Amino acid sequence: MTDKIRIAILYGGTSAEHEVSVVSARSVLQAIDRDRYEVLPVAITRSGRWLLPNVAPDELPETKGSLPAVGDADGRAIVPQPGEWLSAGDASFTSGPIDVVFPVLHGPGGEDGTVQGLLETLGLPYVGAGVAASAVGMDKSLQKPIFAAAGIPVVDWIAVRFAGFAGDVQASVRAAANAIGFPCFVKPANLGSSIGVSKCITPGELMLGMSAAFEHDEVVLVERAISGRELECAVLGNDRPEASVVGEIVPVNEFYDYEAKYLAEGSELIIPADIPAESTERIRELAVRAFTAIGCLGMARVDFFLEGDRVWLNEINTIPGFTPISMYPKLWAASGLPYGALIDRLIDLALERHARRRPSP
Repeated sequence: MTDKIRIAILYGGTSAEHEVSVVSARSVLQAIDRDRYEVLPVAITRSGRWLLPNVAPDELPETKGSLPAVGDADGRAIVPQPGEWLSAGDASFTSGPIDVVFPVLHGPGGEDGTVQGLLETLGLPYVGAGVAASAVGMDKSLQKPIFAAAGIPVVDWIAVRFAGFAGDVQASVRAAANAIGFPCFVKPANLGSSIGVSKCITPGELMLGMSAAFEHDEVVLVERAISGRELECAVLGNDRPEASVVGEIVPVNEFYDYEAKYLAEGSELIIPADIPAESTERIRELAVRAFTAIGCLGMARVDFFLEGDRVWLNEINTIPGFTPISMYPKLWAASGLPYGALIDRLIDLALERHARRRPSP
């Protein structure tokens, strides 16, 4: 018998953020305390197969200019295809109970409450937000009205649905342009890592940007472009969440797109951000308010713009990146909580919440 906590690291997934999730899981596995935890990597392929991988993500080779992915034949299936239940035939999976699950999944099918709902029905403790907060945190068209109702300043925006866009493209573009103006940003409502995001300065670019975003989602957002600084704050906790120091992103490209985040070199992460103390405290306060407004638990990264001396909330991420360049672990390291200790704290918060919610026998 072992006294180690048995933790399943769930990563990969069916969303366009699959590769980012694999890199996040690799970093978590490299930082986690193996003396305290027995770790079971569980991969989800793009097609929805759940695998015990042949090669753990922390053992995958580095490839310059691209991110790793998990193939359908890269392990032993415990969910052979979507709709089939976990196989009991693999001894390494059934050799002991899972004490806690760490979903290191980004985007739909992992960060949106679907996996969280599965883990709830299985009675398994898991790291991060619950079902409702995960769903709201994933869908920008849902979170923004909640933030606005809580008195948190959000950038002007409208949501456009695919049915309306497909029915009359020109009318949809005109309505968005009239409501928001130019320049503007277009993004899928339910995706992250800046996938499907476009900056538009003409009606033609707006039409192309909306078309590109609709390739990823049924709902897209059109937002006013802010000419300001990009700032991020990490939040950690359950009932008494705390905010980290504030960091600034200076992207190598015009904005912090997928390439600037993960593939190109030259983007800068400045921690702590060189901004006035009043702005720092305002961002930290709003980060915690946003976290509690959607009922978040465990962790979140909250993104802001600083336009002059005015702070705007951009969005919240309930499963932030854990890659070597990701802001969430870097912000907590700068706040006095190094990567390994951060993982410990997240697992402790998951177990604490589960113990509190579990019905008495």
